[in-house]
Amino acid sequence: MNFTTAREHLKNVLLPTPLIYSPIFSEESGNNIYIKPENLQKTGAFKIRGAYNKMLKLTEAEKQRGVIASSAGNHAQGVAYAARELGIKAVIVMPKTTPLIKVQSTKKYGAEVVLYGDVYDDAYQKAKELEEKEGYVFVHPFNDPDVLEGQGTIALEILEQLPQTDVIVVPIGGGGLISGIACAAKQIKPEIKIVGVEPSGAASATEALKKNKLVTLPEANTIADGTAVKRIGELNFEYIKKYVDEVVTVDDYELTEAFLLLTEKHKIIAENSGVLPLAALKKLTDRNKNVVPVVSGGNIDVLMISSMINKGLVSRDRIFNFSVSIPDRPGELAKITHIIADVGANIVKLAHNQFKNLSRFRDKEVLITVETNGTDHIQQLVQAFEEKGYAIK
Repeated sequence: MNFTTAREHLKNVLLPTPLIYSPIFSEESGNNIYIKPENLQKTGAFKIRGAYNKMLKLTEAEKQRGVIASSAGNHAQGVAYAARELGIKAVIVMPKTTPLIKVQSTKKYGAEVVLYGDVYDDAYQKAKELEEKEGYVFVHPFNDPDVLEGQGTIALEILEQLPQTDVIVVPIGGGGLISGIACAAKQIKPEIKIVGVEPSGAASATEALKKNKLVTLPEANTIADGTAVKRIGELNFEYIKKYVDEVVTVDDYELTEAFLLLTEKHKIIAENSGVLPLAALKKLTDRNKNVVPVVSGGNIDVLMISSMINKGLVSRDRIFNFSVSIPDRPGELAKITHIIADVGANIVKLAHNQFKNLSRFRDKEVLITVETNGTDHIQQLVQAFEEKGYAIK
């Protein structure tokens, strides 16, 4: 693959995504973290690189036939955008569970959208049926050398922007992004370390590496919808075995924490799949290295943003939910609120239940949600209640 040529082909298509140094992720991981923000790329994700590179190489006859693709969202927009710019008809099959923002954005680029199945693999099978029936050219999101060549241009930019890069951390769904980046990066700097990251609920690359063969997972269960792939690509598996040094997994709670930090400290919004590399930074064994996590996309629904922030606040002990039983008599509730105020926590929600059976007949339960400054602050709150004779749950 010629990554330099691909980059030349794409230079007038792509937006620049300069590295962003992150003090907060550097402090938390013990490394020097430089974010590669592909969520700021045209169409909101890296996928435009591979899709455009592939479609530029189509013959005139192939362009006349039109293209079809299957995608959980970002590849769809990359293909749709490229098709519009190159004057090619595009049909995209997307899972029914695809966030609305990705469906609407794909349609806005002029593509015809077919919603089918619950995960990417279902949409892929439907797209292959339509390819055979209608004669379209299939543009695979990850199992295609031309697509990998386009994705690999990210590595060229990273090593041009920071030649001292020691580690690149990349999300894995089907494996296209990490295949291209790993191959390109190792061509330029053979000693560089490439780490892949999968959601624990859809770790098809991890399972394939364990068994040294492709594995189809029974399900792909993760909030990182862009990487909810039950089986990585055959070509990608070979590239991962050859060029990737390590693959780690993160759970959904770790994703919410990373999402919150990125949003709060950098004012950058990324989708759940794009946050995977940031969530994995604490799991790196390296220290004091220059590490570049690739934030692969930013197409996320506003309702999901709200949910991720709330769950991230809870996960990082910024929101604390607890209950306490108090005597059912006037003035007792005021004592509770004074304890909370004295330690500087802020009440978000408070409700009491007079009818729940407690150990003491004349007690009632109070359910409280407070905002805090973190774990130490919560311990202060718990201690303050204990000193006043209250046991909190």
